[in-house]
Amino acid sequence: MKQDGHSHTEFCPHGSGDDVELMIQKAIRLGFERYSITEHAPLPTAFKQEYAGLETGYTEASMAMSDLPAYFKKVKRMQDKYGAKIHINVGFEVDYLSNHVQWTRDFLNEYGPQTTDNVLSVHFMQGANHKFWCVDDTLTDFETGLLTPAENGQALYRQYFRAVTEAVTADLGQYAPKRIGHMTLIRKFQDYFGLPRIYDADTWQVITTLLQTIQQKGDQLDYNAAGLYKEFCNETYPDDAILKQAQQLKIPLVYGSDAHSIKEVGHGYHTLMAMINAK
Repeated sequence: MKQDGHSHTEFCPHGSGDDVELMIQKAIRLGFERYSITEHAPLPTAFKQEYAGLETGYTEASMAMSDLPAYFKKVKRMQDKYGAKIHINVGFEVDYLSNHVQWTRDFLNEYGPQTTDNVLSVHFMQGANHKFWCVDDTLTDFETGLLTPAENGQALYRQYFRAVTEAVTADLGQYAPKRIGHMTLIRKFQDYFGLPRIYDADTWQVITTLLQTIQQKGDQLDYNAAGLYKEFCNETYPDDAILKQAQQLKIPLVYGSDAHSIKEVGHGYHTLMAMINAK
């Protein structure tokens, strides 16, 4: 079944503002049979005090709590209008925040019953000044907040993969997402900073633990095309080496465009499918 398990809407503050209806229309034209709308879930207000870096990295990272009723109403209208042509899931891309597991669990307990598909991602990681910094916002924040405090690129990778492992094992309740979003997002700026292309043995050990944990929990991986089109990434999330190991472990892979605009719907689909089938 041709499906897209990761997409966004006009409710995303850092998106294009394109109407999700037009994105759904394109997905139908491209032959998708399932389409998951997974808008960035609101962040806890208290997290703002723990966040360092450019203010927009926090204020524009997610939809507002006040938008939730309109969000669910809009997707319900899309389901009713296009349900005969495409199965539309509704849910969130949920941020894992180590100090706010209870808040996230409470949020999911309240809104999870209205969702049918969710993604769990790590966009923020602890770095300089013991504050949290956005992994994928700006080059300056990435360098100042995360790369400079790290011993080297491999150490930064390990820190990120351990954070993702922590996210996978966190008790987020019965509505916890079952798919891990763009698990190599830490490589978004790899070409700009000359980060290691190959993981060393210590990093591979952390990656293996992460993949085995995902396998044991019966979770899925978001096979995310967005990195292919990022100026300093130029590869999928996850990368080819991790993809091979995930396939060996028979971890389900779900294509995700991570579309924030009409033009990004279906991005790289044929390329990603060919990479899977070549294994």
